[in-house]
Amino acid sequence: MKKVKILNLEIDNVSKAEFLDNLQSGVVFTPNVDHLIHLQKDPEFWQAYNMCDYKVCDSQILMVASYFLGTPIKEKISGADLLPSFYNYHKYNENIKIFLLGAAKGVAKRAQQKINEKLQRNIVVASYSPSFGFEKNEEECHAIVDKINYSGATVLIVGVGAPKQEKWIYKYKEQLHRIKIFMALGATIDFEAGHLNRSPKWMRKLCLEWLYRMICEPKRLWKRYLIDDLPFLFLILKQKLNLYKS
Repeated sequence: MKKVKILNLEIDNVSKAEFLDNLQSGVVFTPNVDHLIHLQKDPEFWQAYNMCDYKVCDSQILMVASYFLGTPIKEKISGADLLPSFYNYHKYNENIKIFLLGAAKGVAKRAQQKINEKLQRNIVVASYSPSFGFEKNEEECHAIVDKINYSGATVLIVGVGAPKQEKWIYKYKEQLHRIKIFMALGATIDFEAGHLNRSPKWMRKLCLEWLYRMICEPKRLWKRYLIDDLPFLFLILKQKLNLYKS
């Protein structure tokens, strides 16, 4: 699978159709601008990324950056698009059994019900919405591992936000003996449950999805988009001029 280098990360240059055809097992992360910024300064996040098998582009801004750098990425594959494409692709595959981990109390359960209603079968076998700060609670984390193993799931979708979700998979992956495919998909569980709405397609095409999300969740996201992620533009320019150092 061909790669596109953006800063210190190699992103898979693949279409969604090609990706679904090839995805049999492994860990899937969906990098965006915020991920790239964290990867400049967070060694633990970098370790998690270094372990994962697939890195597919989840950002129209990264798409634009890839064109600017002269190595265009074929297609944006956001988590919100990937999950429904994945479960529809495997609609009749009895070996695919999904566990949803993430979102606020009751939201993952609602997503489970909605997905199963769409497919007219229980492809999502179980779900769990963890407590706030659960990643620091060893007891809850081990209980989650037990729930996932007991469920019989072969696919784990984690939607608790980056870099928390990627680090959690990195830490507990080896204890999840039946899981063949791990996917860290951010707010996708919220979208599937109808708890959050996605931005309109025209905003996504114009690289304005971040603006829509910030308007919807200003307290949580304004600093990320308006302050933390701004250095990305400067770093991409440095890469273009061969001045960037990982």
